[in-house]
Amino acid sequence: MKAINLVCSTAFMMGAALVISLLTNVSGIFPDDVLTSDVRSNLTIFLLAVMLTITLSRIPFRNLDPVKNYRSVIRAVLLGLVFASVIPLAAYYILNSMDGYEAYAKGLVFLAATPFAASVGPLSLILRGDLEHALRSTIIVYVISLVWIPFIIWLTLGEIVDMTKVVITVIELIGVPLVVSRLITKVKIDKTVMSVVLNCVIAFLVWLSVSSTNFPKDMVILVVFMFVAFLRDFGLGSATEVMEKKSGIPWSQRVTDILMISYKNKGIAIALCVSVMTGPAIGSAMVPIAASIVIEIIWVAFMDSVLFSKKRMNRELEADREAGLHQTWE
Repeated sequence: MKAINLVCSTAFMMGAALVISLLTNVSGIFPDDVLTSDVRSNLTIFLLAVMLTITLSRIPFRNLDPVKNYRSVIRAVLLGLVFASVIPLAAYYILNSMDGYEAYAKGLVFLAATPFAASVGPLSLILRGDLEHALRSTIIVYVISLVWIPFIIWLTLGEIVDMTKVVITVIELIGVPLVVSRLITKVKIDKTVMSVVLNCVIAFLVWLSVSSTNFPKDMVILVVFMFVAFLRDFGLGSATEVMEKKSGIPWSQRVTDILMISYKNKGIAIALCVSVMTGPAIGSAMVPIAASIVIEIIWVAFMDSVLFSKKRMNRELEADREAGLHQTWE
């Protein structure tokens, strides 16, 4: 396999970044004196905003009308925001009341608040999903997230964080990229170059955050957060596949739905955590996010090799054609 193919693989780059991050964390050589919490916060927000701007700019203007496509929009909001947030929110309320977990549990809030990854669109294209629905939903869900994210954080952490800072951070992370991306939709960007740049930025952000994570000495705590992440990714993703397949929903819709409900934007969760929390609380709140990154890498590998394998995709698409199934959003 060529090196460029590895760099273009999100799963590989996240995995490599995670390994390097854990080695950095264990060795204790993270340069805290240079990469202070303020520097990490500003750097994370800037890099993520650039990433989102580039990714969202690949979504054209056509077919974005939320009224005309209301069924598609409602489904995306329910799957990508509401249902996808239930498990981390429930886990937060349970673990936040338990001794030894409260400092770490706050990170679950940022996982609950974030929308699905903006790469759901490109992945839907690769996996023969409902691309139009994925692209339209990404823009609309991210617009709704301008209100959804502050609401979730206010509901859970409103008494201990600066809500003005939360709103400003959300505008910087999502509001600005949404506007700027609309201005460069016609700018041509080579797909390979874009993939390399985005994956390198993702890898750097993973290193920047996980390297400074304050992992608990009691490994049971980490295992608990990994279990929560497993339920969120594997549980919700697999349940969606089983229920929709039994309901006769075609492959194209199932692919996009599964990606929306299981593939969270960890970059936004990281940025919110390092920007909203302060001092040592940042490192503690990063624990469930780091645990979620580990599980998500495994989930992406599972989707690629099993759930959405080429062999299974071809078989499912052929079965859909024979059954006369087609997209029914509109």
